[in-house]
Parts: sequence; structure tokens; C-alpha cells
Amino acid sequence: MNGLVEISDPGIANSLQDLGRVGYRHMGIAVSGCLDPLLARCANALVGNPSGCACIEVRAAGPALTVRQGRVRVALTGALTATLVRSGGDERDVPPWQSVSLDPGDALRVGFAAGGAAYVAISGGFETPLQLGSRSTYRRAEIGEPVALGMRIPCAALPHKGAHEYSACPWRHDEGPIRVMLGPQDDHFKPEAIAVLLSGDYAVTAQSDRMGMRLEGPALAHLTPASADIVSDGTTLGAIQVPGNGLPIILLADCQTAGGYPKIATVIGADLPRLAQLRPGQSIRFLAIDAREARQALQALETRWKWWAYGVVHGMPGAEIDKDWRAGWPLYQDGWCQDE
Repeated sequence: MNGLVEISDPGIANSLQDLGRVGYRHMGIAVSGCLDPLLARCANALVGNPSGCACIEVRAAGPALTVRQGRVRVALTGALTATLVRSGGDERDVPPWQSVSLDPGDALRVGFAAGGAAYVAISGGFETPLQLGSRSTYRRAEIGEPVALGMRIPCAALPHKGAHEYSACPWRHDEGPIRVMLGPQDDHFKPEAIAVLLSGDYAVTAQSDRMGMRLEGPALAHLTPASADIVSDGTTLGAIQVPGNGLPIILLADCQTAGGYPKIATVIGADLPRLAQLRPGQSIRFLAIDAREARQALQALETRWKWWAYGVVHGMPGAEIDKDWRAGWPLYQDGWCQDE
């Protein structure tokens, strides 16, 4: 028997996302996908899924799901909690970083995302129809299915009632400045603009969305007024565009495929997930590194994630997290995971 869940409350600003729609940018189609693919991969690991399964990305008020068929497993990652309402009326809190299984008639009411992007994973992934090889929602082009009231989504049912639950320590993103590589149009700016970018404090504005993160702070001076425009060329996730007002915009998962603003720098791949955790009003600083350092940072991040995945524990059915189990795991001893 397959699993089936129904959206009994869509919440606010939620979308179905996987690792993105790769290979169609030449057609003007954004990659989309999870803003924080690391947290999404963690959520999938906690329900026993491959990394690329579709999750619900929560950025404000979370959704409510009701199981209509099969026994399913769910898990939350990020600054997110939920309430499990059993079919008989009993309720219990569901914390992040551990899985819980639901029977037909049970409901999961997901709360408000207290930090940045957070994720809800389900056994087998949310199996909405594939569009161009992905289940990611790109609302501007009406690609993918939005999280809507009454929507019924297939997933995988657990093979038997005694299936064990999963738990892990919370993933912690690196701290410190966001690392960037200068260019490709840093020559369109006055030399002092580079120094301003790398020494100034910027704040995330409320005008930010999945397409781009708008910043306010010290303006970056172009060489001339004409230098604020270029012949439209390719853009990419993490590119920092600077329009005529001098205030940077960091392009995110739903970014356009081409643009006419010069790009002073590009956020490295290892730090892109960190951007998803920034809320309006939070400050951001930048640090310039070279390509070799960027590759090393990405390799180190992937190694650290593999250690985290190695530390996922299979517990007894319905078991709660026991903090004592973490003392023996290498990633915990190395300080990569700390208690609240």
C-alpha cells in the first residue's frame, strides 16, 4: 500500500522543493530547489530517503498534513516544531531532528519557522508530478504544484508498524563572514567599492524572496553611471548584482538566468545554504577568497555532512531522543554539534 497525505492547511509561504531543476537555464528556466539544500538533505536522511526527495520548504507559518492512507514517517529540520494529533484526539509535540510515524487519520500541524528556511520530509518524498525532471515549485513560471488546501500527495508507506524512528543532533552551519569570489564584473566598480563591500555591514531587507536577497548598507560606487548597466549576460545562484543605487542583491534559487546589472562578486557554493537562514534585519559581512579556497570549503562541507549522516541513529519505535548516545560519535566530540 502506498502512503497518501492531504494538505488540511497550506500555511503561509510554503513550497515543495527538491534539489532543483538542472539543465534548463539555456531555456530561461530557473533551477529553483531548496534554499538550504543541506537542511533538506538532513530531513530526508531522518526519514530514510535519498537526498533528492522533495520536501516542503517552510519559511513562515507551516502547513498541516492529514494522513489518508498508509503509515508514513515525517521529520522536521531547522527552527521548526509541530504538533501530532492522533486520530483518537491525543496530542504530542514533535521536535525537529527526529522522525515520527503517523497512521491513517493522524494529523501533523507544523508551526512557524522561527529562523530561516526549514523543512518537512516524508517517507519516500512528496511525490507530486515531475516537471522537467524536478518536483520543485517555481511560482513565477507556474512550474510545479503549490502547497494548496485539499491537495493530496502520494508518498511511501512504511512496511510495518514496528519500523524504528531516526534521530540526530542538529546541523550547525558555519559562522563568520559569507565568503565570495570577486567578479565577474568587479572592474565596473571604483577600487574603493571593493573595500566597502568587504568591510561594510549589510542588513537583509524585508524585500528579499526566493529570487534574491536585497541588502541595505554602504552603497557600492560604479566607475561611471554607465557602468551600472551591462549587456545582459548569464547569472547564477549566489551572484551579487549591484544596480544603479549601489545596493547589492544576492541572487537565490529562483533567480533569473540573465541580467543587465554588473556582478561585483559571487557567493561560494559552500556558503549558499547559510543565506537561507538569514532573516530580515540580520546583518551580513563578506570575505573574499580564491577558487582554490572555495573548492576546499565545498569539499570540507561535504565531508562534514557525511559525518553528520553517519551519526543518524535508528532508535526503537516511537523512541524519544536520548542525548547520551551522542557522546560516542566523532562529529559530536569534534564540536560540530552542540546542545541547545
